[in-house]
Amino acid sequence: IQWNNVHWAYNSIETVASPDSMHLQIYGIDAAGTEVLLKDSLAVGLQPVDISWVSALQYPKLRLRAYLEDKINRSSPQLARWQVYYEPVPEGAVDPRYVTFYKDSLQEGDSVRFSIAFANISNRAMDTLTVDYFLFDNSNVRKNIATVKTARNLAVNDTVMTSVQFSTEDLVGKNTLWVEVNPRNIQPEQNHFNNLASKSFTVTRDITNPLLDVTFDGMHILNGDIISARPGIQIQLLDENRFLALNDTTNYRVSLRWPDGSRKYLNFETAPNISTNNALLKWSPAVLPKNSFKISYSPELLQDGIYELQVQAADISGNLSGSKDYKVQFEVINRSTITEVVNYPNPFSTSTRFVFVLTGSTIPDDFRIQIMTVTGKIIREVSRAEIGDIHIGRNITDFAWDGKDQFGDQLANGVYLYRVITKINDNAIEKRATEADSYFRKGWGKMYLMR
Repeated sequence: IQWNNVHWAYNSIETVASPDSMHLQIYGIDAAGTEVLLKDSLAVGLQPVDISWVSALQYPKLRLRAYLEDKINRSSPQLARWQVYYEPVPEGAVDPRYVTFYKDSLQEGDSVRFSIAFANISNRAMDTLTVDYFLFDNSNVRKNIATVKTARNLAVNDTVMTSVQFSTEDLVGKNTLWVEVNPRNIQPEQNHFNNLASKSFTVTRDITNPLLDVTFDGMHILNGDIISARPGIQIQLLDENRFLALNDTTNYRVSLRWPDGSRKYLNFETAPNISTNNALLKWSPAVLPKNSFKISYSPELLQDGIYELQVQAADISGNLSGSKDYKVQFEVINRSTITEVVNYPNPFSTSTRFVFVLTGSTIPDDFRIQIMTVTGKIIREVSRAEIGDIHIGRNITDFAWDGKDQFGDQLANGVYLYRVITKINDNAIEKRATEADSYFRKGWGKMYLMR
């Protein structure tokens, strides 16, 4: 902190009075190692010499040089001692007794969590200290992590903890983390070698493939299924990695092949969920810990025919969702039609459901199934509300008829007739011809109840 004064003494070889003399020079050494002569030819009779005027900040080190002579006897005097009195700067050191480290082997994306103690081992108080964290990666390239300040000043014999936390993304392999307290001698200190500590750790790459899921209006379709001309297509990528969030659209490629054979690659909106353009892919990044990236696409498919959706996806580590791209073909028929509604199984003993195919893009607002005896008496009418969810494409009703009439009474074994009434805006829906038409007569179907 401060230079005080200089003392020295020498002894003559002769036992009688001797014309011995000694002169002293004092040099200051700055932080760059440059020497500057501060005091020249100090005679012994002038000691002690006050050097408090020398700036310890500018010259943290001094060098003494002595010139001793005896011009008569040619017997130089012998230096007995020389001393520099000063007020020392503080001294601190990392304390390896108090170290915490999350773990030596981490999955890529997990966070390093490291803390270590730094103690004031001098009899001088210290100010708050700067702490640098950096590492050398698997290629021995230095990467600066963080520069922080200690939480408080350090009194004599005081100890303070310093810590850092950072992601291991792009740090696959062996790494060495370094902590350096009071770097660049920001605060004057006696020594610096004990201000450094290091810790090695290994980061393993994520090699697990993410899961891709694609639905059309909430349904998983089969190759060749009919879908709505205005479908809601949802694409979801789910990754088991809880650290590397799926948040980058460049890891996805989505294309649609049209009935005329042309293929169009679909573009993402520039930011999550801001666009009203149905031609763009809307997206929602993952929110950890559930690592799920979602894409929404709501096109208007105005051409009738066969389309093909193709999706390629990868996680942040580059793992593909599959060895091959996801592909599914589907058919679009813009005209609203319905096939004959077939009950299955038929015959049945406990219950039967109803199977049919809708085309177009509009769901019927009136959908009823009337069940009657062979004499024409209606014994059960199934309402639209009972039938449950209906969508464009292949349907099998949530509703299952249990062979009971409108009042809940069990019906006898035998043949029963049924017909389906479907309308959109009070207009009957056009029937679409299929091979099942041969089992119907003028829109009436037969079902067999057998117990």
